[in-house]
Amino acid sequence: MKALSVLHPGGSRIASGEKTIEVRGWAPDLADGEDLVIVENHQHLRHDGDEDLNGRIVAIVKVRAVRPFITADMASSCALVYEDGKLAWELTDIRTVRPPRGPVIAKRGMYDLDMSLEEILSPCRGLRRTA
Repeated sequence: MKALSVLHPGGSRIASGEKTIEVRGWAPDLADGEDLVIVENHQHLRHDGDEDLNGRIVAIVKVRAVRPFITADMASSCALVYEDGKLAWELTDIRTVRPPRGPVIAKRGMYDLDMSLEEILSPCRGLRRTA
């Protein structure tokens, strides 16, 4: 499955439904309706090849739309500053993974996580839909 690393507390905010917009400088390579695993990490991954071996799977989402980031998106993205030229990924069908699954590798950008949806959900008692 495709995964996206999100710095703590952003991943937890996505999982709780508080953060419904992810802001990036690039568009995701996802098929319509494709699931995206949210991996929360605690280390900044600033350079290509950076990894955090202690990531935690906190949610599975779908990206409904990708559009320019606007100042009205600040609250939904939990952003502290506005950056012109960024893209807003509208997250939908947010499914919280409880308890978080990990540790798993967190990488910079979007990457393939060698796990199936069934493997991710197998230790969980269920999912809570938040959006």
